[in-house]
Amino acid sequence: MHFDNGLYTWITERAQDAPGWVDTTIRLWSDYGLGLFAILMLLVWWRARREGGARLAMALAAPLVVVAAYLANDVFKMIVHEQRPCQTLHVVTVEACPPLGDWSFPSNHAAIAAAAAVAVLLTDRALAWIAVPAALLMAASRVWIGAHYPHDIAVGLVVGAVVALVLTLLARRAVPLVERLGDTRLRPLVAAR
Repeated sequence: MHFDNGLYTWITERAQDAPGWVDTTIRLWSDYGLGLFAILMLLVWWRARREGGARLAMALAAPLVVVAAYLANDVFKMIVHEQRPCQTLHVVTVEACPPLGDWSFPSNHAAIAAAAAVAVLLTDRALAWIAVPAALLMAASRVWIGAHYPHDIAVGLVVGAVVALVLTLLARRAVPLVERLGDTRLRPLVAAR
């Protein structure tokens, strides 16, 4: 029994009462919204090419940072083995419940979204106003569709944000490597012209 069973049940009941278009929109966002973060990371990199330096190093590291956050989050899943709430509680959910053994805690979607949002925030604050709310909406959507408890998304957000904060700041040390790439065939990756 989890402390947030009641909140989870309340949210999934609201989802059942919502108009079909609301559930469809949230389900589509939950399933495909992570693509927005890939687009944002591309925009951050594109804009950072003009400036170079630490900003470019952080932009180039962003996809690796997101992968690292996903892997760190997945370690938690393998250790904890928490069943999905839709498997343990008797509720009707917007999306089909994942099978047994597809662990719930913490949410990978939330960790990935948070990692991408923090990487964008640290690298290009002008795009953070899109990335940060999108990460929070991604996390919330996972509860709405019935895939996660609220504590799953909260911890997923924390894991993704912490990993991204540490690794994105560490990426600033890669400036000499990024500058050396300017003298190779990978020059278009690091130079605007």
